Amino acid sequence: MSLGKQIRTQREQLGLSLEDFAFRVRTGQQTMERIENDEHTPELQTILRISTVLDMPASELLESTNTTNESEVDDELNNLIMEVGVKRTKLFLRHVKEFTEDDVLKVMEMLKEIKYKK
Repeated sequence: MSLGKQIRTQREQLGLSLEDFAFRVRTGQQTMERIENDEHTPELQTILRISTVLDMPASELLESTNTTNESEVDDELNNLIMEVGVKRTKLFLRHVKEFTEDDVLKVMEMLKEIKYKK
């Protein structure tokens, strides 16, 4: 199931209107409608707010929305490993395996801030 459909299904199970849900997520109703229709991919912070309102972990929300097949993921991983380099990839993965899902999300946000703060 796509991310948008998963969000809509969970929202409807909670009995929330689109307007009320968008308000709780702190985003516009049109934006939320575009997310639910898979016309817009939400940023990480929005996904975290959505998961909070839906009362489900972000990882669970994202895991259930796998829209790629295994070979696409493998190709993407292989390309990333080649771009980053095997040595740096191993170093990173050795450390990140000890992190929780929340830790990884926080680190990603910190890296984003560092890169774009220039």
